[in-house]
Amino acid sequence: MNKKKLGRRTDQRTALFRSLTIALIKNEKIQTTEAKAKALRPYIDKMITLAKGGDLHARRQAAAFLNDSEAVQKLFDSLAPRYAERVGGYTRIIKVATRRGDAADTAIIELV
Repeated sequence: MNKKKLGRRTDQRTALFRSLTIALIKNEKIQTTEAKAKALRPYIDKMITLAKGGDLHARRQAAAFLNDSEAVQKLFDSLAPRYAERVGGYTRIIKVATRRGDAADTAIIELV
């Protein structure tokens, strides 16, 4: 799904995107680096598209990736109806500043 490796092994990268996806679903807005935000976008789009399907198989697929029942419930109960009419483009990335410690460009990714 993602071509960006972000300097991590496959298992670390999967865990990173899983936790970022859960955080974005629960909080609807997170601040991270710009590269991570851009790489996270396909994961969020996939989860919301699954939730819009709404059937049991889609719920189990989302639960298998997320491993967080609270996030799955919010995804299917409140986010999917919100985006029912929207075809895509569920996220917005806003560039914020440069991080002081390592000069990484930071961004806020939020659900539209």
